[in-house]
Amino acid sequence: MKRRWAPRCASCLAVAKSDSCHEHCKVRQWADLPWASHPAIIEYAPIRVKCRKCGVRAVELLAWADPKQRQTRRLQQVVALDACSMPLTHVSVKYAMSWHTVRRAELNAIQRWERTQPPELVVQVGVDEKWLGRRHKLKDKFITIVSNLQTGTPIWIGYGRGAGTLAIWLQSLTLEEKNAIELFSMDMHAPFRKAIRDDPALDHAAIVHDPFHIVKRAGEALSELRRETFFRATKTMRAIGRGTRWLVLKASERTTDDERATLRHLFSFNAKLARAYQVVDELRCALREQDVNDLASGVWHVLCRTRRRANVPMRKLHDSLKQHMDGIIAFGEHRPQTGRTEALNNNWETLVRRGRGYRNHQYLLTKLRFITANPVSSDDGAKRFLALGIPVPSNVKAAA
Repeated sequence: MKRRWAPRCASCLAVAKSDSCHEHCKVRQWADLPWASHPAIIEYAPIRVKCRKCGVRAVELLAWADPKQRQTRRLQQVVALDACSMPLTHVSVKYAMSWHTVRRAELNAIQRWERTQPPELVVQVGVDEKWLGRRHKLKDKFITIVSNLQTGTPIWIGYGRGAGTLAIWLQSLTLEEKNAIELFSMDMHAPFRKAIRDDPALDHAAIVHDPFHIVKRAGEALSELRRETFFRATKTMRAIGRGTRWLVLKASERTTDDERATLRHLFSFNAKLARAYQVVDELRCALREQDVNDLASGVWHVLCRTRRRANVPMRKLHDSLKQHMDGIIAFGEHRPQTGRTEALNNNWETLVRRGRGYRNHQYLLTKLRFITANPVSSDDGAKRFLALGIPVPSNVKAAA
């Protein structure tokens, strides 16, 4: 390829003069998208420019590739797309690259896309822990994931699930960023709450408990009571209660006629289990109330029905709900999109299964941020995505 354009400085993008050539570099090659099943390579001898504006002596800006890259932008973009739905080794075989090269190309394409995203202050924060599995060799078995609750994109991950882990991220925030935070959505994990309340700059932020973990805590109490009724009794009772766990945990409005008949048969052996099932169903209904006063009255009614000391599992549920009552009421006041926090766990597992495991969790975080942001969900995001991360010109947007 011969030069037919004026060189530009890669640092400040200024157009260089004709006498600004500092050095003629050797011929370099860039892998491009294959054409008709044949590999395509761009060969070009760039020059090193001595910029009069910024004083930097750097290789000229290339229109088809980023600095220090040996693949074109469009090839990196296609590689990044394939890597979102294929294992890294499969992508490397498809494009005849090493998997290290595929990984670098994918990261460069995603980072180019990230640079087009406008900076924004996080208003609603989601905090959740993730179990790494039993096969990892790290000291910590859990990681803490911090996400933007309004967009669902992850922001930061840290090893461990204690107060110190979340405090590391909180200490990295500026005072302006802390003042912009309105709420934290999390489960009823005490160390997360402690880390937030220990920071005086976050006294104004509300702590919201998502209904998923509240109902999950109630389901654990109901399962424990079912085990006491059937599996810690006679052999005949164990035969009756076997295989009914998910039926007991299922919401009543989702059960069929046959399932309701099975539930009535189970509850005929223990009235305490029948009342517990009703209490959990009332808790689900209370958390769906749009008015905060109706939600509060519904939860207080559940507390009144679970305060008996004789029913140990439901009494533990009573104590837990009473202890976290302020977070439950805050959920009714703010109504954030708490499901996005749990959706990150599903996306995490999808990436791990698809990539057959990851050792670098920062690399996994970058891919997780890329797929959760889903840039092709809107017209503007699709244009940026197809433009290889370069902002779309205003005339293109107007024409569209």
